[in-house]
Amino acid sequence: MQIVERLDMVLTDRMCADHLTTTMSKAEKGASRAGAPDSKTATEVDALIGSDFPLGEYKMDHKRRGLALIFNQETFGCQKMTRSGTNIDRDNLEIRFKALNFDVQAHQDLTRVDILAKISEAAQADHVDSDCFVCVFLSHGENDKVWAHDQEISIDEVTDNFKGDKCRSLVGKPKIFILQACRGREFDLPVTGMAGDSDDEEEEQVVADDGVFHTLPAGADFLMCYSVAKGYFSFRDTINGSWYIQDLCKTLEGYGGSREFTELLTLVNSKVCKRSVEKSRIPDAIGKKQFPCFASMLTKNLFFRPKQ
Repeated sequence: MQIVERLDMVLTDRMCADHLTTTMSKAEKGASRAGAPDSKTATEVDALIGSDFPLGEYKMDHKRRGLALIFNQETFGCQKMTRSGTNIDRDNLEIRFKALNFDVQAHQDLTRVDILAKISEAAQADHVDSDCFVCVFLSHGENDKVWAHDQEISIDEVTDNFKGDKCRSLVGKPKIFILQACRGREFDLPVTGMAGDSDDEEEEQVVADDGVFHTLPAGADFLMCYSVAKGYFSFRDTINGSWYIQDLCKTLEGYGGSREFTELLTLVNSKVCKRSVEKSRIPDAIGKKQFPCFASMLTKNLFFRPKQ
């Protein structure tokens, strides 16, 4: 009898526990059905966002693709040395942007005054019939500035000209800035030596565009493309041009008319970061790497599909 009584007690306890669990489960489900918006599942939230906030594409069927300005600084009137290899970058960029239907204007070794005049002229131009605007600087960088032939220019001085209150015909259109310049002096000794490349170099070397360069202007529909992440060297081959521009141009050649542009930039990042310095006059530079980056204030997908 004692054994039977104990067995009855165990079965009764189990039935009570099962009943309690079932009751709690029903209560939780009821609360979920009657609950607040945060009771939606992750899938339901994702579906809601996808339907309410579709990511469109920039309108790229205007009469013209737009203007691409290239400022190439090879020589300097100050103490900075000649940037051997930069003319290869300029030529390759001209080819690639022309292939994407841009009106390309390349300027060589302009002074600060002349560069700012070209920038102001571009900002005041009528871009109503244009898809977008591109501006490229190939130079040394320092602080929040790039070097002209004679003096520094703040990147903010450049980009401010193209914000909505000053350049209305580019409102809602992509404004792309490509900056080939160093953004740091992580290794002081190698930079001091590598930056001093001269015109009579016949042997291929890897050098750096010296300086510290870490500006990040804000503004709708801006895309800032940096050859290197903040605080590091941006390397340049004295024969073949800078690593970043080499890989950017090769990627534009293969995918410029078909892939979304920020996806393309990510591919460029991947290519550049696989490189490393193999040959340099400074032993400490051997093995060093470069990591590009971009900062997007775009609000839509950006494609440079062929013009019809």
